[in-house]
Amino acid sequence: MQPDRTIIANSNSFVLAAKVKDYFQLIKFTLSFMVVFSTVVSFLIAPNELHYVRSKVISVLLLFVGGMFITGSANAINQVWEKDTDALMKRTAKRPVASGRMSANEATIFAIITGLLGIFILAYWFNVVSALVGLFSLLLYGFVYTPLKKVNSVAVLVGAVPGALPCLIGWVAATGEFSIGGWVLFGIQFLWQFPHFWAIAWLAHEDYSTAGFKLLPGDKGPTKFTALQCIIYSAMMIPFGLLPYFTGIVDTGTRGLITTGILFICNMWMVYVSILLFISMELKSARKVMFSSYFYLMIVLLALFVGRVH
Repeated sequence: MQPDRTIIANSNSFVLAAKVKDYFQLIKFTLSFMVVFSTVVSFLIAPNELHYVRSKVISVLLLFVGGMFITGSANAINQVWEKDTDALMKRTAKRPVASGRMSANEATIFAIITGLLGIFILAYWFNVVSALVGLFSLLLYGFVYTPLKKVNSVAVLVGAVPGALPCLIGWVAATGEFSIGGWVLFGIQFLWQFPHFWAIAWLAHEDYSTAGFKLLPGDKGPTKFTALQCIIYSAMMIPFGLLPYFTGIVDTGTRGLITTGILFICNMWMVYVSILLFISMELKSARKVMFSSYFYLMIVLLALFVGRVH
């Protein structure tokens, strides 16, 4: 008796869907999307001097795909490195490599292929400089930041560099150079990561401690010192929020002033929620810092896009 073709087809579809879901988890799709979003917006904010004869839509799509390949490759490397520690933590135990649904070899091959494809797209369609920055970001995240997380909390500082480089990649992809605008966007996203990541580490401290990660600035877990660091870095974001106006990234007219006002309000809000964390030392306050940081980045980047000069 021959097996029912419908049953076989449904079974194959289920297996395919499960495999696609695993790859989405391997590249940490939501996180990767947010990272590449900052790359694309930075590309659109920058004076687009190199793509005067090319379709901007095609350029944006290729930048998105290339960025997703590079970011996905870095996240795959991260999960291969941390497969054993991921298995110890509740929130990561179901990741494909940690759970055993995907072999480390398969994830490694995927990381190599996607990394090379992403770098090729940046080099071929945009410029070699942006591709080299992408390669540096990939290597720094995958092979320096990832193992350093178990050694010292300075890993957060190191990790903030590849976390902010997407802005610089987008700027360089458009301009072909490391001009002041790209560094300003890099600086904004660099500082943003400290209250953002420490809030996450605060909430996941038990899991991180179980895995042996040292990610909070103090040795004794979530303390006043950690909350104070969130306040300090949030406060440092205030003057950086003024730089887009004074360096010519945004319009010097009404649009630019409105953008600068939005950035100032967002930065003050981050200071405010960080102060609340310092006062209360409660998980709900840490959660408020974390969610505020997600909205912060989206609002700030969109405000800069609307207020851009060209």
